[in-house]
Amino acid sequence: MRTRMRPWQGLASMAVLVLLVGQVSAQAPASKPAAVVNGEPISFAEVKAILDTMPPPVVPATADQKRELQQNVIDMLVDDLVMRQFLRKTAAPPASADIEREIADLKASLAKKKSTLAEFLKESNQTEAQLRLDVTARLQWKAFITSRVSDDTLKSYYLANKYFFDKVTVRASHILLKVGPSAPEAEKQAARAKLQAIRQEIVTGKLPFAEAAKRFSDCPSKQDGGDLGAPFRYKFDVLEPFARAAFSMKVGDISDVVQTETGMHLIKVMDRSPGEPSTFEALKDQVRELYGMELYQQVVGEQRKAAHVQVNLP
Repeated sequence: MRTRMRPWQGLASMAVLVLLVGQVSAQAPASKPAAVVNGEPISFAEVKAILDTMPPPVVPATADQKRELQQNVIDMLVDDLVMRQFLRKTAAPPASADIEREIADLKASLAKKKSTLAEFLKESNQTEAQLRLDVTARLQWKAFITSRVSDDTLKSYYLANKYFFDKVTVRASHILLKVGPSAPEAEKQAARAKLQAIRQEIVTGKLPFAEAAKRFSDCPSKQDGGDLGAPFRYKFDVLEPFARAAFSMKVGDISDVVQTETGMHLIKVMDRSPGEPSTFEALKDQVRELYGMELYQQVVGEQRKAAHVQVNLP
């Protein structure tokens, strides 16, 4: 049995899904794995090892919720396995001395918290052998990043996301017309035309933005005139096309129609913080870490699409 952990995460953290419906047991015939990825099995024991780290039940889970939680855990394990398979093909195994150094660093960190490796392994529901596999994968990923990511690449990434690294935030309102990414083109065009007409009413002063949001928006924020509330950062808080549009605007500006995977938007910038100007040299390590996290997700997505995955939920 293995308990996998994403290589870019810290050793003391586990990628665990928390659902307040409580613990769920993963049970299936012993002869069947929970999933098979490119011929390599993921056992139900691995799924259970993660489920068992979750908090005690708060409210009883329905059968559908239990199944959904098991599926989520399996998806996480599949993602980790396709990455491990990728690293086995593309990155050399780390030196034993490097692995021992990582384990020693973990022990020292735990000792400062008056804890031991044995206690850590018990809390994370894994063996030392499993931990060493995680350390190996993390070191392989670090080597993969180091060998393929130049300073020029990192600087370009920094400049492309400078609003984020400068800690600039924007507060905005929006009007959303929900249109799925797979909707017919005619439906998308109709939503776009409707928003363009609404925008014209707003910019000519015939209709206040907040009133338009209350009348036409499909977002729950409509009851607040489209106000999204808390300010958001350039990354991670809102969808990327939404952020790009909002951060390119001045306070009071109203965007053209912006398309995201949720639908079509009109955006009005309500406020904007100046942030804290930064330099690439000062944030280079942080830039490398963030770039690595995004690259990790990109590689996982590509490998997952190419993988042959069979799931055997009971």
